[in-house]
Amino acid sequence: MITKLDQMFDALKSKPKKRLIGAYAVDSHTIGAINQAVEMGIIEATLVGDEEIIKKVCAEHGYNLNNFTLVHEPNDQKAALKSAEIINNGGGDLIMKGLLSTDKYMRAILNKEKGLMKPGAVLSHVTVIESPNYHKLIICGDVAVIPEPDLKLKLAITNYLIKTAQALGIETPKVAIIGPSEQVLPKLSSSLDATILSKMGERGQIKNAIVEGPLAIDLAIDKESAEIKGIDNPVVGDADCLVFPNICAGNVFYKTMTKLAKCELGAMVTGAKVPAILSSRGDSVMTKLYSIALSALTAK
Repeated sequence: MITKLDQMFDALKSKPKKRLIGAYAVDSHTIGAINQAVEMGIIEATLVGDEEIIKKVCAEHGYNLNNFTLVHEPNDQKAALKSAEIINNGGGDLIMKGLLSTDKYMRAILNKEKGLMKPGAVLSHVTVIESPNYHKLIICGDVAVIPEPDLKLKLAITNYLIKTAQALGIETPKVAIIGPSEQVLPKLSSSLDATILSKMGERGQIKNAIVEGPLAIDLAIDKESAEIKGIDNPVVGDADCLVFPNICAGNVFYKTMTKLAKCELGAMVTGAKVPAILSSRGDSVMTKLYSIALSALTAK
C-alpha cells in the first residue's frame, strides 16, 4: 500500500510505461515536469505544440529533446484536439494541460466528435494529499470541477475516489461522506445524501469499500475526537477517502491543507477515457510530478 506520494515513483518503475500526451506543451513549466518524469523512467511522452518553441525551450533549459516525440501544431486549441485524437487512436494513456487555458483544454476533452468522453460519463477532480499530521494519504473530491453534486454525482465521486485508492494499493478503502455533524439532519440535503450513500455501502451497492456518513471532518481523521463523541466504526480516525458535500467545502479544505499546512499533493480529472492532468503554472514541480505519477498509476 502506498502511504507517501513519492512511493508512486517506485511503484511505476515496476510497471509498463504509460504514454503521456502534452496538450500544447510549449512552456518550460510543463516541459520541465514531463522531462523529469521521463528521466525518472515512469512515462513516455509526446509533446503537441509549436515545434520551434518547444525546441527553443528545451535548448534554454537543457532538456533532452530526445526524451519526447514531437507533434507540430502551433494553434493551442487545435493542439488540444490533436492530443485527444492521438489518444483515441491508441497513442496515449493520459493527457496533460500545457500553455493553454483550462477552458480550451476541457473543451477538447468534452468535444462530442473528437473528445475523450464516453456516453453518460461524469468528470470529477480527485486530489491525493500527503499530510505530515496524518498516518496515510488523504484521497478527496470534488474540490475543483463539480459545484453542487446531487446524490447521483456524489455516488460517481465516491466511486472515483475508491478506484484511485485501489490504484494506490488500498484493497478496501474507508470512505467518509463529510458533513457538519455525524447526526442525520433532515433539513440538510448533504446529510441525507450522506446517509443514503452510507446505507448503499452497507448493502453492497457501493462495492469494495467501507462507507460511513455523515461524518464531521474531525471524526473522519481523528480517532480521539471519535472516542470523545462515542462514535465507533471502522472509518472514524482512519479514513482513506473524503467525499465533500460541495465544491466550497472541498476547495476550502484543499487550499487550507496546501497553503496553511504546507501539504504536498497530486491531482487529476477523472471520468474521461484517460486521466487528465489539470496543473497550473503556480503548482510546484513536485505537484506536477506527483500528478503525472498519480495519473499514470490510475491509467488503464
